[in-house]
Amino acid sequence: MNPLDRLFSGMRSSASGLAAERARIDVIARNIANAEATTTPEGGPYRRQLVRFEPILRELADGSRVAEGVRVAGVVEDRETPFEVLHDPAHPDADELGNVLLPNVNTAREMADMITALRAYEANLNAEDAFVRMAEKALRLAQ
Repeated sequence: MNPLDRLFSGMRSSASGLAAERARIDVIARNIANAEATTTPEGGPYRRQLVRFEPILRELADGSRVAEGVRVAGVVEDRETPFEVLHDPAHPDADELGNVLLPNVNTAREMADMITALRAYEANLNAEDAFVRMAEKALRLAQ
């Protein structure tokens, strides 16, 4: 792999990380926005969503594969975390026992995930900036 390929590979990797973390931030924001939504068009309370990532692999001439970044494999519903049950017979979504199912969104957990996603986004942005500075320096040296 020549030096330019290495440089651009690093830039592609950082750019893919930026896009993936942006998607994660959007999903976390959606979770927070729906933290109290007791009804959805599908029926029942809002169910927390999670972003699944997968590596972007490139096959080399020798048949081996190398990771060149990450992409969103999909957004899935969190079916492991149970809904919270609140007893409120006056709530319009209460069942016959007066219980209301609340979304399985824990706002504190979402905020912690948001901070992690923002830090990862920032790290990828800093790496991208470093690659640009290296490319500019290489162009100046080549003149």
